[in-house]
Amino acid sequence: MATYLHLAGPLRSYAANFAAPISSPALSSAPRVIQKWKTISRPPRRLLLGFAASFWTQSLSMSAAFGGKSFLASARPSSSVDQVLKNVEWPEQFPFKDEDFQRFDESPDSLFYEDPRFVTHIDDPAIRALTKYYLNVLPPSNTSGVSILDMCSSWVSHYPTGYKQERIVGMGMNEDELKRNPVLTEYIVQDLNANPNLPFEDNSFDVITNVVSVDYLTRPLDVFKEMSRILKPGGQAIMSFSNRCFWTKAISIWTSTGDTDHVMIVGAYFHYAGGFEPPQVIINYHFSSIKLSLHTIFLIGQCWHHKLKRVTSQQI
Repeated sequence: MATYLHLAGPLRSYAANFAAPISSPALSSAPRVIQKWKTISRPPRRLLLGFAASFWTQSLSMSAAFGGKSFLASARPSSSVDQVLKNVEWPEQFPFKDEDFQRFDESPDSLFYEDPRFVTHIDDPAIRALTKYYLNVLPPSNTSGVSILDMCSSWVSHYPTGYKQERIVGMGMNEDELKRNPVLTEYIVQDLNANPNLPFEDNSFDVITNVVSVDYLTRPLDVFKEMSRILKPGGQAIMSFSNRCFWTKAISIWTSTGDTDHVMIVGAYFHYAGGFEPPQVIINYHFSSIKLSLHTIFLIGQCWHHKLKRVTSQQI
């Protein structure tokens, strides 16, 4: 059995969702981890300030599923993962250092993604869970004025069948894949690791989605700040991740940690980017069709800071 998690929270006026599969340390260790933030200034390489003891004990395995080498972290479902971001005492400074975002393969990402991959990177139960979640949280199809950005997009976005809006922008690395995506009304080819600046006006989008790609971002804080900027007040950012990845391209802190840690990592991105309400975690369980411990986690952050600025200006 595998877990499916949602992490939700508003942009200080909207939300973000992501799905990530990794081993889930017991939540009871989280407070000790957070306390370490107060005493540890520079963590050892590949450690997230002691986010969980599993950083040292996690068992890892390799899988060649889905048409390419992928990384599978052993997953221990935990019913307490949904509580991991409750009452977090965040350090004053962003708790990661540059080497946490290094990859085994530092060659240009444009080379790695040069050839299209018309495959899915999560199994069918995970896809169904993700699509069902989108059905519940995305604006109804054909809602006037709604704009959606599918970040790190490809040939499929996993939106509900027949889903349409006036504007659905896909941003990805491979043009052939983006051209095949039937839900997109337009697309942009851009490497966010080379250029994290999003080419959109402030307050442009109602929702931003990112499926199983947050673990590849080497400049996540820059990207999340941009997400906050382009989301409308109350907009949602939905990050999903799983226990598979192209391990040579995933960041060091991700491949060396587990589920609970991933929730904390992405939660930190939302927190330190500013403009987001504290995200929450929602857990779903499903059986993997390929008998692997597979799950997805959603982190949803809601945007607020634009709204607060307006209130402040009115008060003045």
